[in-house]
Amino acid sequence: MRTRDLFERHRLRCTCQRLALYEALKASTNHPTAEELYRVVKPQAGRLSLATVYNTLEALCKVGLARKMPTTNGSCRYDADTNEHSHVRLRETGEIRDLPAELSERLVRELPRHIIAEIEQRLGVKVYGAKVQLLARWANRSD
Repeated sequence: MRTRDLFERHRLRCTCQRLALYEALKASTNHPTAEELYRVVKPQAGRLSLATVYNTLEALCKVGLARKMPTTNGSCRYDADTNEHSHVRLRETGEIRDLPAELSERLVRELPRHIIAEIEQRLGVKVYGAKVQLLARWANRSD
């Protein structure tokens, strides 16, 4: 589906800046911050402010075309892939990467059932899924 049609379907006003930002976010594999996205899109988008980037990202998240992922350093990263999938967050940079789909599915599928049952019993809920974010550091660096 074309981005313009997607915006129309979600009742989002379609501007050149919004189109450029969403396309850049969809093409990104590193879950950029608003500032990183601004630096990527600014050269091609002309009149673009950082406030427009933040407002656009909030609008995209509100209608479900993107997700906001808080990090431990206070910034947020964004992902245009709103399907359920797991992530790895790198300690050194705060960068967030997708786990390969088959590993993500295996990880969630193999969560210990007895722990899920205990969570359900203690909290009075029924668990229907899980999102996993692994915290990592580069293996070839020492801290």
